[in-house]
Amino acid sequence: MKKVLLASVLTVFAISSAAAQTTTVSSEFYVVRDTTTKKCMVVDKKPTSSTTTIVDNGTFKTKTEAETGMKTTKVCTEN
Repeated sequence: MKKVLLASVLTVFAISSAAAQTTTVSSEFYVVRDTTTKKCMVVDKKPTSSTTTIVDNGTFKTKTEAETGMKTTKVCTEN
């Protein structure tokens, strides 16, 4: 009985660990500038259209870092 219980616990633990690893996604945030309006914004997906461009080195690990970076980027603060 103890072996069955131990095997069950280990199985649940293994499934939980695997699920946690697959849901962990490394996200990136980008500071982009709209070419029409000349305004900067933070987005969580790399831009694919020609109407927005990544500003300078506008790739960040957190949204907070991206927002801070946007405030210190010259092209974003000129307007």
